[in-house]
Amino acid sequence: MASGLVLVGVAACGGDGQSTDDGKGGKASGEASGNPAGRPSASTSATGPAPLTVDRLTAASLTDGERVGPYTASEYALGAPLGDDYTAEPTVCQPLVSLAKGATAFDPVAEVQRKADIPDEMLGLTVSVQLRSYTAADATGVMKALATAGRECAGGLTENRALARATYLKVEPATAPDVGDEARAYRFTLLDVKGTLKLYEYLTVVRSGSTTLSFRAEITGTKDVGGVPDEIIRAQWQKFRSVAGEAVKKP
Repeated sequence: MASGLVLVGVAACGGDGQSTDDGKGGKASGEASGNPAGRPSASTSATGPAPLTVDRLTAASLTDGERVGPYTASEYALGAPLGDDYTAEPTVCQPLVSLAKGATAFDPVAEVQRKADIPDEMLGLTVSVQLRSYTAADATGVMKALATAGRECAGGLTENRALARATYLKVEPATAPDVGDEARAYRFTLLDVKGTLKLYEYLTVVRSGSTTLSFRAEITGTKDVGGVPDEIIRAQWQKFRSVAGEAVKKP
């Protein structure tokens, strides 16, 4: 995904402002629960409810033309961004760049990609919305891997895609929404491709059972938008919850 100035990838990290399930139905600050980075054993990944199919993820996603406040949801005409051709240096930072199938040790069983923006604003805010289903163990493993990458790569990393490179100067925790089993939010400081302008982007990742909902906010320019718009997160969460039913914990 390119903002016109820089190519960026999905990112997350552990730290203040993050929420996890404390095992008692509440939220507690701290480390994401789940297995450490790396593929879980077959016996572990086989536990838990079956992952949502692509049909159910599609039903749970924002639809083409759906209005969310001033934003309009749509499908990607030329394929989804943040694919498996995005890589990171050092490699421990890979979860910050892409969560697509083949990009990390935790492959989604199914995934659906959407975006939300203001159609008349060519240089305005764009939010990539990505729903991915996993086995139960892999879903918690993804969050653990993101937290590990965030700690290890908080001081910066390099993203590579084809002939383009992007430099992340800083990865910082931001305020996460109080939804799902755990949620993490992050602020990124990046350089444009010429290495002269600082850009700011945000990511929020919510895990509900064996599904993750990711929201990446970017804008063409140096404006700091302050976070992923709450109305987009809430609208997608409510729609997902209505489809997932009892498998989803209420916020």
